[in-house]
Amino acid sequence: MNTHFVNKRVAHLLGYAGLIPFVLLMLGCWLAHPDWLGDFIKGQLAYGIAILSFLGGVHWGAVMVSSDLTMEQTRKGLVWGILPALIAWSSTLMGGFGFAVLMAGLIGAYQADKRMSVWYGMPEWFLPLRLKLTCIVVASLVLTVIAANVRG
Repeated sequence: MNTHFVNKRVAHLLGYAGLIPFVLLMLGCWLAHPDWLGDFIKGQLAYGIAILSFLGGVHWGAVMVSSDLTMEQTRKGLVWGILPALIAWSSTLMGGFGFAVLMAGLIGAYQADKRMSVWYGMPEWFLPLRLKLTCIVVASLVLTVIAANVRG
């Protein structure tokens, strides 16, 4: 069996499955009783923080298995690897702007992936998948913020 095909298939399945909490929490903000709104918003922010932190970890893993990186590329990959977690954490300190910080971090993570995935020799399907996932996540976060303002 072609392991590249299996890896692509599993990565796509897990990537899209990872969208389920974003979409369900966003729908909960629109459909559930307003008394539950705060819980859905907190859940959405917490899950976004976890995912943004995970995206930084991808770079640490890629640096560890990439043997052809320059010292500068290695340093940039490792430094970037911790920045998403710091951005995610800082979103908890921003009050009403926490979702904006989180969205900016997710978009920034995609931009970093665009630049650095070439260094790591990522497969050709990686960036299109990341773009789709990022767009759906950011849209879910935007709709959560709108729901919080309309319903809260």
